[in-house]
Amino acid sequence: QVQLVESGGGLVQPGGSLRLSCSASGNSFSMYNMAWYRQAPGKERDLVALITSSLRLNYADSVKDRFTISRDNPKNTVYLQMNSLKPEDTAVYYCYTHLYGTDYWGQGTLVTVSS
Repeated sequence: QVQLVESGGGLVQPGGSLRLSCSASGNSFSMYNMAWYRQAPGKERDLVALITSSLRLNYADSVKDRFTISRDNPKNTVYLQMNSLKPEDTAVYYCYTHLYGTDYWGQGTLVTVSS
């Protein structure tokens, strides 16, 4: 069983920045592949960024060069640094991992980009 808890969402103006954090339970965090997804109102949940246990990275085209995913294994935490935010980045952002055949999701944190 893995518990994921996100934090760091909020209201930001276009062009601004936010850093999301996801704290994970468990003693083997360094072995987890971790990801951030987002779901905008009326849309499907889409992959934003992925970081593997070996630190390979993958980003959605829409966030490349603006968002950065990273992890701190001793703190059991994964981050999403979001820069140059746009109104279309408005969504609920979810932390995700898949472990031993089971999907684990956080509760989500709302990011609103608006002037």
